[in-house]
Amino acid sequence: MLYSMTGFGHAEAAVNGRQVTVEVKALNGKQFDMNTKLPPILRSYELDIRNLLNGMLLRGTIDLAINVRQEGASKPMVINTDLALFYYQGMKQIAERTGLPEENVIATLMRMPEVVAPDQDGMPEEDWPGVKAVIIAAATDLIEHRRQEGVALLKDIRERINNIDQLHDRIQPLEPERATRVRARLTQWLEDMVGKEKIDPNRFEQEMIYYLERMDFSEEKIRLKQHCEYFNDTVNENDAAIGRKLNFILQEIGREINTLGSKANHAEIQQIVINMKDELEKAKEQILNIL
Repeated sequence: MLYSMTGFGHAEAAVNGRQVTVEVKALNGKQFDMNTKLPPILRSYELDIRNLLNGMLLRGTIDLAINVRQEGASKPMVINTDLALFYYQGMKQIAERTGLPEENVIATLMRMPEVVAPDQDGMPEEDWPGVKAVIIAAATDLIEHRRQEGVALLKDIRERINNIDQLHDRIQPLEPERATRVRARLTQWLEDMVGKEKIDPNRFEQEMIYYLERMDFSEEKIRLKQHCEYFNDTVNENDAAIGRKLNFILQEIGREINTLGSKANHAEIQQIVINMKDELEKAKEQILNIL
């Protein structure tokens, strides 16, 4: 089963009088890279959160936002005195320059950002398992989104590989004509260059066999067929992160297609190879979205 690298997860729950909301978003990325937006109460648990999500989400650029809000009417509050004094000095300077009265300065200070805030110096250790469960729920929700997107990606990628396989089968009927055309073209070229009467038939036949052997792409066709089969087998593996492996297989498919094109010497086969390359590029674009 394939999983997309992108997705979104959300979860929220009450944990010992606090409402915890977790949102996690995943985008494409070669490695695991996480950006966090945590409230001060959870700063000491940042490494635990990072390790937790690394183990669950494996790869991608992860954006995590956690909001912790105190519930109920009674909330322990603290006043940030240093910040209040900083605001006061600024207000005092403005009042002196403008001649405005310094009335109600306390009321104004109390409304300034972060001057009065809930007492959240740290999350009590006994509350951490509850918060962790909310984070796991959000990550699980994201994984489900990844799975759903992976179903659509799998359908498209399978179609691309099957198209390459079908194009491969169209080459076989053209091979006898290909050899005939090459023989006729070389014969005509020699006759034009040296004259028909000067051509040694035995030597010409030996050279023709050598030339056709160099043009033979039977091995490339066999390997291409095998790579396509291996790709279809691999996408059925029970592995949550096989994007890199599938990308390597596509590289091998590309090598065989390129060799077919370089040896083709046939207009219709060249067109088939171009269509193969088009399907391969579309598959590569989709693989970039696979976990």
